[in-house]
Amino acid sequence: MSEKTEVNDIDRSLHEEKNVEKHRYKSAKGLTPEVIKEISREKNEPEWMLEFRLKALEIYKEKEVPTWGADISDLDMDNIITYVRPDADLQSDWDQVPEEIKDTFDALGIPEAEKESLAGVGAQYDSEVVYHNLKEEMVEQGVVYMDMENAVKQHEDLVKQHFMKLITPNDHKFSALHGAVWSGGSFVYVPAGVDVNIPLQSYFRQNAPGSGQFEHTLIILEEGANAHFIEGCSAPKYSVNNLHAGAVELFINKGAKLRYSTIENWSRNMYNLNTKRALVEEDGVIEWVSGSFGSKVSMLYPMSILKGARARAEFTGVTFAAEGQYLDTGAQVIHDAPDTTSTVNSRSIAKDGGHAYYRGLLKVTKNAHGAKASVSCESLMLDNESKSDTLPIMKLQTDDIDIGHEAKVGRISEEAVFYLMSRGISEEEAKAMIVRGFVEPIASELPLEYAVELNNLINLELEGTIG
Repeated sequence: MSEKTEVNDIDRSLHEEKNVEKHRYKSAKGLTPEVIKEISREKNEPEWMLEFRLKALEIYKEKEVPTWGADISDLDMDNIITYVRPDADLQSDWDQVPEEIKDTFDALGIPEAEKESLAGVGAQYDSEVVYHNLKEEMVEQGVVYMDMENAVKQHEDLVKQHFMKLITPNDHKFSALHGAVWSGGSFVYVPAGVDVNIPLQSYFRQNAPGSGQFEHTLIILEEGANAHFIEGCSAPKYSVNNLHAGAVELFINKGAKLRYSTIENWSRNMYNLNTKRALVEEDGVIEWVSGSFGSKVSMLYPMSILKGARARAEFTGVTFAAEGQYLDTGAQVIHDAPDTTSTVNSRSIAKDGGHAYYRGLLKVTKNAHGAKASVSCESLMLDNESKSDTLPIMKLQTDDIDIGHEAKVGRISEEAVFYLMSRGISEEEAKAMIVRGFVEPIASELPLEYAVELNNLINLELEGTIG
């Protein structure tokens, strides 16, 4: 590929801004029972949560590092700081947030996004939520949207009933790690029949070098409820490795509907080992919209468990892997009830030696007669150095089902470029138009109209990367 035809890399200047580190408390490096006890003491947690953490730590030490995916051998947990409390208290008034933290979020469009179009906003900085607010009309309807730290205390029974029940410490090494050192995150509870008709948004910013971020998001929608939750993530680049091992648990009860939109724009020194799962009851709906653009390594496969009859899942995702990136992403769907339906639509782009890997699982149990599922994964490579793989796994335990699958891996068509150039379009713009067209079905699902912050991220990633 000649110099003039290369697609420009991401302009991350906005997200690479880093603040001088100011913290009120920082845990020692490594993982010991003493470190866990210190974290729990700092948070003034109930005894059952400390016991849970210590048990998860035991499981973590017994579990092996996964070897089936990306190479994470360079991640040294003995040198990761698992808890950093910023020098700030939780505020519901944006003006009370410390100036340097406020400046960072202001640059990303918070709280302008809240003022214009959001029902509520949470902002996490390193290990703690520093700002949380919910519109009064939502409070009056019984909606709860708060940081997980306070939810453990103020809604203890509800949290204890659901916390790490979908994602357990026994699932894999990094879910066990999360159970031991989790900090921050959001708790959402929507009562039966309540429609949160404007989105809730949480933004996670990691500033401290050599640290980990382990936020826990727990969302419960009661029967017939409806909500849209937006999650944004970013971090500046450092010369040391950072780790993100959050967890998202979504409980969607009978006839409820949740859209969960995520834009992950981590820096190139980040290991993003996140776990996300949704349990969907009868006639419930989960819609995942996912954009993965940053990080050194990502291993992320949101799972939808369709537990009730006629439950439905949709996953729409786009991944962009450039030089030095190995993005191993995909989706998992478990059909475990009759007449359930799912649709997976994934697109990935690789350039400059980047590696985009689609890994998916579709499982249909013997209970799921009449199930319908469609999986489409397409990959576009922009040069000869990049790699793209697809590994869609299907486990079908009954015959009374309708399953469709399509996978495509290819390069930009020279014929298409030539056709556009013959119409007076430059070679660079022709290639950029093809890439835009490739991601448009995914980009159109992203909630651009809701939040200025998400507009910034998508513009940086999709427009910046394509010339």
